[in-house]
Order: sequence, then structure tokens, then C-alpha cells
Amino acid sequence: MTAQNIINVHDAKTHFSKLLERAHTGQEIILAKAGKPYARLMPLAPVVSQRRPGRLSQLGPVEAAFFDGLPEAELAAWQAP
Repeated sequence: MTAQNIINVHDAKTHFSKLLERAHTGQEIILAKAGKPYARLMPLAPVVSQRRPGRLSQLGPVEAAFFDGLPEAELAAWQAP
């Protein structure tokens, strides 16, 4: 850890946007209060995508009945009294 990565809280408030950019590029920044390390500003871990194309095809075709209209008895149940 270098002294360049330790920032006083007052300076951090003044240059917060710049510090966020530095953290976004991968730098770890220690925020100090009265010269003592107090908190750490660091980038978030990247989100790992779990997408696999075509995995829903294993479920089979979409049933056409899903898109059919509701029976009259069901529609009547949804009507206001």
C-alpha cells in the first residue's frame, strides 16, 4: 500500500468523483481519519454471467394453450360484482 492510496476523509469528500474513477480502474484506496486508516474504497467484483444460450429449449415447446382465451366461467369470476 502506498501513501498515494491513503486519502484523508476531507480530501476524499472534495475529490470523491476522481476517487471513484480510480477505484473503478482497479485501484484500492484507503480513507483515513486523523491519519489512521478508517475505510477502504475498492472496485466491486465483476458480475459473472451464467447465461447459456439454448438452455430453455430443454423444457420443450411452449404450450399453445397458454395463449388461448379463458373459459367463460373463469372470465365471469374476474368480472366486478
